[in-house]
Amino acid sequence: MKKILFVLTASAAIISCSKVKDGEYLITGTATGIENGKTIILQGADPATRMPVSLDTVKVENGKFEIKGKVTEPAFHTLILQGANGPIPFILETGEIKINIDKDSIHKSKVSGTYNNDEYVAFTEDMTKTQKNLIDFQKKNNQKMQQAQQAQDTATINSLMKQYMTIQKEVQESSKTKYLKYAETHPKSFITVLIVQSMFNDPAADTKKLETLYNSLDESVKNTAPGKEIKTRLGQAKMPSVGATAPAVGSPN
Repeated sequence: MKKILFVLTASAAIISCSKVKDGEYLITGTATGIENGKTIILQGADPATRMPVSLDTVKVENGKFEIKGKVTEPAFHTLILQGANGPIPFILETGEIKINIDKDSIHKSKVSGTYNNDEYVAFTEDMTKTQKNLIDFQKKNNQKMQQAQQAQDTATINSLMKQYMTIQKEVQESSKTKYLKYAETHPKSFITVLIVQSMFNDPAADTKKLETLYNSLDESVKNTAPGKEIKTRLGQAKMPSVGATAPAVGSPN
C-alpha cells in the first residue's frame, strides 16, 4: 500500500512540475559560447502563402534563451540564430522542447524533449545512414568528375554517372521502403502524416494503401493541416473523373 501511495505521489509531483499546459510550448535552449545580445528568431510559415514569417524574437543571455507561447497543432518551424550559416529545424508542439545550439556547426544542434522531435531526430539519423553510400561516392569522385569535365573525357564522365545512378536507385528504393515501414509502425507520429502526404506526389502511388495508412493514423495527427489535406485528396481520388459514365439506376455495379 505504501508503495502504491509513493508512486501516486511521485506521479502527481511530476505533473505539477510541468511548466506548460495543454496547447502551450516552452523552448529552453543553450547557446554555449554565443555572446549576450545575439538575436534568435522563431520562424514559422504563413498558412495561406507558406512563406516564412517571424513569430517571436529573443536574445541570448548567459548562454541561454527561452521562448514560450501557444500552439494548436504540431508543425515544422525553425530557429534562426543571428550570424549563423543556417536554420535549426524542429517541430513546434505542446510540451517542453530543448534545443542546444552548436555555434560552430549549426546543423549539429540538438533538439529533444517532445515525442515528435525525438522521432524526427531518430528518423533523420536513420535516413542519413541510408544515404551514406551516395554521399560517400560524391565526395570520393567529385574531383575526378571535375577533371573529366575539364578534359572533356566523355568515357570517364559516363562511367561515373552510371555508377552514381546505380547507387542513387538503390538509395531511393531503400529510402522508400523505410518511409513506408515507418508510416506503418508510427501512427501517432507527425512524421508519418508528412510521409503519407508526400506519397500523393508519386504517380504510381496506391490510393487504397494511402487510405489504409490514413485510417490507421491517430486522431491527433489526422486533425493537423497535412492530415486534413490527405483526407481531402482521398475524397477527390474517389470522385468519378470528368466525362465518366454514371452507372444505371439499379445496376449492381
